[in-house]
Amino acid sequence: MRRFLLRRLLASLVVVLGVPTLVFGVIRMAPGDPAETILGEQALPGDKARWRALRHLDEPLHVQYGYFLAAIADGSLGTDYENQQRTVSSKLLHHFPATLQLALAALAVALLISLPLGLLAALRQYSWIDHGSMVLALLGISMPAFWLGPMLLILFSQMLRWLPNPGDEVMSLPALILPAICLGAALAAKLTRMTRSSILEVLREEHVVCARARGLPRWLILTRHVLRNALIPVVTVLGMQLGALLTGAIVTEKVFARPGLGTLLLDAIEKRNFDIVQGTVLLIAFLYLVVNLLTDLAYAWIDPRVRYQ
Repeated sequence: MRRFLLRRLLASLVVVLGVPTLVFGVIRMAPGDPAETILGEQALPGDKARWRALRHLDEPLHVQYGYFLAAIADGSLGTDYENQQRTVSSKLLHHFPATLQLALAALAVALLISLPLGLLAALRQYSWIDHGSMVLALLGISMPAFWLGPMLLILFSQMLRWLPNPGDEVMSLPALILPAICLGAALAAKLTRMTRSSILEVLREEHVVCARARGLPRWLILTRHVLRNALIPVVTVLGMQLGALLTGAIVTEKVFARPGLGTLLLDAIEKRNFDIVQGTVLLIAFLYLVVNLLTDLAYAWIDPRVRYQ
């Protein structure tokens, strides 16, 4: 286990440095001048030059990259272009709780829908429950967040007036319901299909057939022999999609006007705020790596055979 963790940490270090480096180069090739975006087109050329010099944007790229690595090393991740007294890391910490709240709520919605529905679909294969769950899964995958979000807002916020409008009471529970459903719908659809197929595969295995032949209660077979063995593919998809929830929250947060990392990243791209974009991408990449590592460790907890290997 120690060797495994050491290998994963070394590989993670390469990814954590590689992704921001790629973003560092790509964002500087994009058209647009941060000085004009922040100061305005009517600003004097001298003011723009002093602004660029203050933020080292007039230096060669390799010098700017050195400042970027130094900002990572000291933990500040740079400074906010709009507020030189505020570091990027402090701004990310301010916006991260809203994104984490949304991601966990969407994950809870997806699990509450997918696990019971996938289990029922597998136990009632080819029944109306099975066909209905697959239709719902297809709809969930087919509806993108930028379309589903406005439709939910029109129905529940404008027509029925059951839930708050975008930007109202953003950290309250009622304001979290629609974004969580919007973000968790696609994940619920994928997990439903994966749960169904995984349970069907385990139900055909010899140890389950033998347990039935011995006359064990059905609930005992499901809990002890079926569900635990069927969880590994589900955990794999869940671990991959949990990181996708954080990036998928970018669109959802913008639709519902939530002050999270997604809104912060889109505004920073629009304003060419290089340090904010680099810091946000670095944080998302780090979260991806942590989630994948925890997923691998969960395998060993679910299936003892993984520990022996």
